[in-house]
Amino acid sequence: MKYSRLILLIVTVIFFIRCSESKTGPRLLADSSGRINTVTVVMPKSDWNGSLGQSVRKELEREYEGLPLVEPQFTVNYMPPKLFDGFAKHSRNIILFVKDSFPKANLYQDLYARPQVVSQIRGEDAEIQAFLYEENAQLISATMVENERKEKLLRMRKSLAKGTAFKNQLGLQFTFPTAYKTFKTDSQFVWIQKEIPKGHLNLIAYPVKGRLSEIAKGNSIQNLRDSIGKKMIPGRLPGSYMATEEEYRPYFYKSKVRDRDAYITKGVWSVANDYMAGPYVHYLIKDTVKHQWIAVEGFTFAPSINKREYMFELETIIRSIQWE
Repeated sequence: MKYSRLILLIVTVIFFIRCSESKTGPRLLADSSGRINTVTVVMPKSDWNGSLGQSVRKELEREYEGLPLVEPQFTVNYMPPKLFDGFAKHSRNIILFVKDSFPKANLYQDLYARPQVVSQIRGEDAEIQAFLYEENAQLISATMVENERKEKLLRMRKSLAKGTAFKNQLGLQFTFPTAYKTFKTDSQFVWIQKEIPKGHLNLIAYPVKGRLSEIAKGNSIQNLRDSIGKKMIPGRLPGSYMATEEEYRPYFYKSKVRDRDAYITKGVWSVANDYMAGPYVHYLIKDTVKHQWIAVEGFTFAPSINKREYMFELETIIRSIQWE
C-alpha cells in the first residue's frame, strides 16, 4: 500500500453536486431509466474480477435491513467502459471508475439524464480507486438511496390517492398511489392496504400519548406495536393477531423525519396462533404541534418472494409524511 500517496489522497478527495443548470437555463436531458435500487458500475473487466470489483460489490450488496431473508441493498449491473455510451448513460445511478494520475472522487447530479446520481472515482490504479471508493462508500450509497426515494415518489404521484382517511382522521398526509385502499379506520387509527399477486402491503398510523423516556426504547416500542397488533390487527384464525417475532432481533435507530425527532425499528412480525410472517418498518415521529407521537408502520405479507422493493415502497411512503 502506498501510504504516503494515501495521505495525499485524503486531502484531495472532492465531493460536490453538479446541477444541470446553466446561465441560459436548464439543459435538455433525457429521462433516466432503470429499476428502483439498481446501480450501474463501470470499470474494466479485469478490475471487476479483481479486488476493486469485490470491494464495490461488498458495499453495494450489503444486507437490506429488516428482511426475514438476506437481500442486497442494491442490485448491481456491471458494464465495461466500451459499452458505456448512448442509452447506457441514462441509468439513474452510476459509479464510474476512471484511470487518472490525479486521484479524486466526485459526485454529480443529473450529469447525463434526469434524475440521476453519478459517482466518478479517479485514480492511477485499482488500489487507489478502491481506497477512494471505500472511504466514501457510505456517502455514495446514502445519496443514491435518496435519489431512489425521489424517483419512487415521482412514480407514485402518477396515480396519487387524495382525500385519504389519514387526513380526515389524523390530520396527516402521505404520498401513495390509488392502489392502496382504506382497510380499517376509527378516530385514532388508520390502516390502508394494497393487494399484490401473492399477498398485500399494509400501512397503519395512530397517535401515541406518553413521555419520550417511556416510549422511545426498543422494548417499549415492541410492547406498543404488540398491543396495537392484538387490538387492531387480527389474523385469519380466531384468537390470532399480529405480534413481533421474538426470534428476530430488530434494528433500532434514532433519526429525523421532516426535521422532527424519530425512532425507527425494523424487524419481522408473525401472527400469534397462525402461520403468517413478514418484515415491518416502524416509525415513531414526534408531533411538535399536538405534543404527542405519531406511530406509522409498514408491513408486508408476501410469502416465497423477495420483499426489498415492497419495504422500500412502504418506507418511502412513511417518510413522505406531512402534518395539516
